[in-house]
Amino acid sequence: MNSLYYQKRLSRNIGDKFFTSLSVICALIAVLPLIFLVTYILIKGGSQITPELFTLEPNPPGDDLDAGGINPALIGTLIITTIASIIAIPVGVGGGIYLAEYSKGGAFSRFIRFGVNVLAGVPSIIAGVFIYALIVSTKILFGSMYSGLAGGMALSILMLPTVIKTTDEGLKLVPNELRYASLGVGASMYTTILKVTLPSAFRSIATGVVLGIARAAGETAPLIFTALFSYYYITGFGDLFYEMGSLAVLIYNFALEPYDAQNKLAWAASFILVLSILSVNIFSRILAAFTEKTKRV
Repeated sequence: MNSLYYQKRLSRNIGDKFFTSLSVICALIAVLPLIFLVTYILIKGGSQITPELFTLEPNPPGDDLDAGGINPALIGTLIITTIASIIAIPVGVGGGIYLAEYSKGGAFSRFIRFGVNVLAGVPSIIAGVFIYALIVSTKILFGSMYSGLAGGMALSILMLPTVIKTTDEGLKLVPNELRYASLGVGASMYTTILKVTLPSAFRSIATGVVLGIARAAGETAPLIFTALFSYYYITGFGDLFYEMGSLAVLIYNFALEPYDAQNKLAWAASFILVLSILSVNIFSRILAAFTEKTKRV
């Protein structure tokens, strides 16, 4: 007669423990490289942080020169990422709304979803080459070639698939009963989406937006083809139409230099970039938790 008590020597229980331990080990192996990478960057870059780092221009490479600071690259990253967000977020959220709320599963919506999946897998350098051929080489933006505006356009292409997919999936998770209740009391489809489904899916959409911003902020290849790099301060709106520095390109350029001062500046810029991305992710979690608490109240 089989006992109802747990018997650790049974083969099924031994197998359960073995595969549970194996899954834990695999999870640790998957996470450890990220932990080591972030820790190493924080240690190497954190030791280079000084107040002057945030106010000075980077100096051209040279063994007799101080590396300077990252002010133009830091401001340029914020500007280029903001431009990309202004383009990608409305288009991406609108595309996700169409796929989740208005499409009927026809050929056109299937084509859009297929295109989004393909775009998500396109190497980032292709986005840079595309904008280079379309914008930079043609000088279509008021005669300018390499510019921060072109860099923002390239990064927006990389953000779009993430924002569209997370918006689509997030809206699908909203119970249909909420839509039926809203429509049943006389609300229009526009009001239902704006007041019911979008707030309910805010957490998923916000996560997608943050992931898109995080990917865009860390890209290098598209900016080499579009924004290039600048050592100089950003002083006005007109600088959007000229070469613009960014943290990712500064890291790429200075990490390859044979001078210790430039290498240290690259580590400091890496520290700031990683810390910024972590801060944006933490902020999105706090915002989502606050939104969830507000909805319950």
